[in-house]
Amino acid sequence: MSIRSKLAVCAALFSALGFLFLWGRSGSGVTPPKPLKVLILTDMEGVDGIFNEDLECVPDKSPRWEQSRKLLTGETNAAAEGLIAAGATDVVVWDGHWSGENLSSLDIHPKVTLFTGAGHGFEMDTSYAAMIFIGQHAMAGVDRGVLSHTESPEGVQGYWVNGKAVGEAGLETMHAGSFGIPVIMLAGDKAACDEIRALIPQAEVAEVKRGVTRTSGFTLSHPTACALIRERARRALERLSEFRPYRVKTPVELKMEFTPLGTTYRRSRAGVERINDHSWVIRGQDFMDAYNKLMEF
Repeated sequence: MSIRSKLAVCAALFSALGFLFLWGRSGSGVTPPKPLKVLILTDMEGVDGIFNEDLECVPDKSPRWEQSRKLLTGETNAAAEGLIAAGATDVVVWDGHWSGENLSSLDIHPKVTLFTGAGHGFEMDTSYAAMIFIGQHAMAGVDRGVLSHTESPEGVQGYWVNGKAVGEAGLETMHAGSFGIPVIMLAGDKAACDEIRALIPQAEVAEVKRGVTRTSGFTLSHPTACALIRERARRALERLSEFRPYRVKTPVELKMEFTPLGTTYRRSRAGVERINDHSWVIRGQDFMDAYNKLMEF
């Protein structure tokens, strides 16, 4: 074969290889994964091993605060690992306990984006495909709910949305639903798991502890709790097609009952009516209208 013929063969081979490379990148071959963004909302009182507010839950003041923060970080990272294993391309963590200064970029999962800082200011939007709860506690007054409360342990006796009793998990499930985001999983104590299942029967739950009283009970070890959370988060996202956003019928009436301490700084305003010494009602055209009034109340 002449040199000219050899060069022609080589040119043809390089041309064919170039075509195959471009064909594979053009979408006719392997396509990039579809964006799948998931929100993790964290709290502290539902984390494994935690049973005492003063001892474990007050940021930078509780004697065991650093241990509690590490437990929360471990559970959060386990959830992120499960979501990523199931195909999540973007995981955002909303640091939701107390003033929102509990998690650190030093030890959060490297593929997670963290929203943290005093004053919250987190804004839900329609870019999220799903939401899960980590470290969630049950609503105020629930039997055997570990550190159960709604917003303020000392100030709130209960919330009801259109006659349905709700806690923080319920409110945020409805909040997410207003943006078309389904809640697919919750990790917390047994009472919190039962609470989310009452709203979303098909939700995945990771029961990391079980209360005997409000401040005592049985807990999984931290490694076992993380393994359970990782598996349930993965399974929840793999079942995403089975879930629908929780929608609240309109108009919306949000009733609130407070302790005497909780009423001391409440004042009537547009859309908020005082019923008696300890009860108020917020009325909204839709859930977000009522929710925003509650956040300002």
